Amino acid sequence: MQVILANPRGFCAGVERAIAIVERALEKFGAPIYVRHEVVHNKFVCDDLRAKGAVFVEELDEVPTGATVIFSAHGVSKAVREEAEKRGLKVFDATCPLVTKVHVEVAKMRAQGREVIMIGHKGHPEVEGTMGQGTGGMYLVETAEDVAALAVKTPEALSYVTQTTLSVDDAERIVTALRERFPGIQGPKKDDICYATQNRQDAVKALAETCHLVIVVGSRNSSNSNRLREVAEQRGRRAYLVDDASEIRGEWITPGQTIGVTAGASAPEVLVRRVLERLEGFGGIVVPLLSEMREDVLFPLPKELQDR
Repeated sequence: MQVILANPRGFCAGVERAIAIVERALEKFGAPIYVRHEVVHNKFVCDDLRAKGAVFVEELDEVPTGATVIFSAHGVSKAVREEAEKRGLKVFDATCPLVTKVHVEVAKMRAQGREVIMIGHKGHPEVEGTMGQGTGGMYLVETAEDVAALAVKTPEALSYVTQTTLSVDDAERIVTALRERFPGIQGPKKDDICYATQNRQDAVKALAETCHLVIVVGSRNSSNSNRLREVAEQRGRRAYLVDDASEIRGEWITPGQTIGVTAGASAPEVLVRRVLERLEGFGGIVVPLLSEMREDVLFPLPKELQDR
């Protein structure tokens, strides 16, 4: 039974930066450090940060006046930033720079008097943060079917942006539907789906060519991890999303099959290694990587948290 590792997989630059911001803030200012929403969507990572003194909250009213708060990698609305400023909270922003790019795009589009369609998943914190970059003139679509029911006020002045962790293929279908209904719609100058999301999805597509089963390491509330599972399933492969190795079930495994393993952008490599050890216990033999692709993106920390 062969086990093939996807490459690239696991942590992206935005996730690494967000985790480092929390860890550096804890080192510099001591516990507790408050974090609005899970800094990244991974149970193992958040449990580890809790043990070090991070306190995760959903709303700023849970943060004591004068405390230090970190905004998660998913970004926040303008209203949240304004509330933090009014309350005098010390803020470190762990928003992924690629999400910030989308926020800047929305601000420019709205300043030009354009209405904006957000392609994304309702309720996801990144979507809520991006939708909150403007007051009015923002619309959310989740599927190509939603486009037909969309009622905009200025179809002649319409733009779109996308959640950074979408399925590349799904996003393309929705953009095609938007262009068919609104021929003059304008998109961002550069694709909003982040490099890491696209690279990991491409790696899973390659896995699906040779594997019978794909195991994705990631938490259930991780958008990009769920998309990896869906990408494998859309190519006719059985695929499972697991938080850790203990969730792998013996009935998934068939002797002689080939198993692909990947990890979402918020899942640490230690969890991948544990999954490999469990599969080796079922008789799996890890074979060389499909590719040696390297990602060299690096996002700097806030100046106050950088080593001097």
